[in-house]
Amino acid sequence: MTRFRTRLLFALLTLIFAVLIGVGLLLGQLFKSYYLKAFDERLKKESEMISSYIEDNGGIRSLNQDKVNEFSDILDVRVTVSDSRGRILIDSSNKGATTQSRHQEIILEILRKEANDDQTGWEVAGGYNLYYYWQPVFAHGEKDGYLFLSTKMTETQQAYQQIWWILTISLGLSLFVIIMLGTRITARYTKPIESATKVAIELAKGNYRARTYEDQADETGMLSTSINVLARNLQEMVKAQEMQQDRLGALIENMGSSLILIDSRGYINLINRPYKEVFNVNPSEYLYKLYYEVIEHKGITDMIEEIFMTEQKAKKQLIIPVKIERRYFEVYGVPIIGMNDEWKGILLVFHDITELKKLEQMRKDFVANVSHELKTPITSIKGFSETLLDGAMEDKQALNDFLSIILKESDRLQSLIQDLLDLSKIEQQGFSLSIQPMNLTVAIEEVLAIMKGKALEKDIVIEYRKEETPVYIEGDVHRLKQVFINIISNAISYTPNQGIIYISLEETEKAVLAEVRDTGIGIEASEIPRIFERFYRIDKARSRNSGGTGLGLAIVKHLVEAHKGTITVKSEVGKGTSFKIGLPKKFLDINKENG
Repeated sequence: MTRFRTRLLFALLTLIFAVLIGVGLLLGQLFKSYYLKAFDERLKKESEMISSYIEDNGGIRSLNQDKVNEFSDILDVRVTVSDSRGRILIDSSNKGATTQSRHQEIILEILRKEANDDQTGWEVAGGYNLYYYWQPVFAHGEKDGYLFLSTKMTETQQAYQQIWWILTISLGLSLFVIIMLGTRITARYTKPIESATKVAIELAKGNYRARTYEDQADETGMLSTSINVLARNLQEMVKAQEMQQDRLGALIENMGSSLILIDSRGYINLINRPYKEVFNVNPSEYLYKLYYEVIEHKGITDMIEEIFMTEQKAKKQLIIPVKIERRYFEVYGVPIIGMNDEWKGILLVFHDITELKKLEQMRKDFVANVSHELKTPITSIKGFSETLLDGAMEDKQALNDFLSIILKESDRLQSLIQDLLDLSKIEQQGFSLSIQPMNLTVAIEEVLAIMKGKALEKDIVIEYRKEETPVYIEGDVHRLKQVFINIISNAISYTPNQGIIYISLEETEKAVLAEVRDTGIGIEASEIPRIFERFYRIDKARSRNSGGTGLGLAIVKHLVEAHKGTITVKSEVGKGTSFKIGLPKKFLDINKENG
């Protein structure tokens, strides 16, 4: 703004200086014209006075040298009297600056020009700087001669100089005063503009707290007031927008459902925290990428394409694999259409209905599976009991075989009921573990001792790789034994004869990692998310023949999670399956961290 003030002041001073120069020239010319006119009038009156005197005294012949010198002294001019043809008769040469011959030439030249010009004043330059004024002298009604008055122009030049000095000093003082006043006035009127400009720049930068002074009631004051009103309005609008944005952000981030926003070009612009947590995605690898490049589930991409093509909202229930389980989602998709039917993008909301589906499926599975699982042993017990009652008990061999089968089916029925009771107890909210320090190495060795006989029946080798030093953790020893018994029992059941089961134990700073890997039949990738469901079997015939209830892995999953641990599964059909269990060393510390 300093440049603006400088330019404004320079423009004003230039204009004022030009005006003053013009006024000075005009006044100089006016003063010069006035002085010359006054000087000319003076010489005219003096010449008329002398010529009247000469005419009254009888003409030129009545003059003498003394009288002419007297006139010259009184009027301070050179007085010359000539005849009608211009020859000098009497001259007060002592007052002149020219020679007599030059003076005669000037007089003759004046008389020659008189015939063609009516003027009675003539200025002689060329180094002489003289002014001549003449008047014809008449005697008895006839022209008797001429009277010439001549004087130097020094006085005129001195008058000119004085005029210009007065004008220069006056205009200089005026210019100085104008500069001082102009600077004050310019600063007074440009300061509010500078302040308003600075505030406008701050507003453009986003500093809506900036304000300017309001100290005048003129247009600049109105400008400052308007800038301040604008700043206050912008500040209030930004506050309201930030509040709305914070509310919207808090709502989006803390809503119970997962959300994803896709723009009109198919790029993902927003995912909320539940989406990142549920689907375990990294925002840096997900945001601003095309949806079909990062979303692997075909049902979701098909739904997005359908909304893009139809521009209509859609609703679907999808089963999406998440980590090691399958989850049920009710997905709502709506197109975002702005003003003037402008296509903005798509909003997808994922409502997790897994628990509802699980409850519904649990009820169905419980009725169907329990009925199915109870039907076989009950049918066997009933059939063999009826056979014995019909007379088969008389046959000792048949009696022993039938009673053995009845006992075996009763044990299976008891195992099923016990697993159901265990699972029901584990899933209860009041379920608690008996946490105490334990040696996990010893616990696994005790489990292997229990499972040794079952492995020998199928000629299966169990290789146990453990740490050289004991591995201590805090946990429920009986429940953890139950976990490893179920996993190792499954590995034996699904591993062909003469197979191998590898068990390893690895200790880290805060956790213990246990792995049970077999060389069994393996699991299809599509079935891995379902293996922890109740009554789900990979090979139903083999599971039933081995006495399995279909509840073992469901119990394992709940017990591991109750210990704040993790369980993961990797499998390849025909090559085997690997279960990895991670257990924290300090159970109480984990509880504190989780609050």
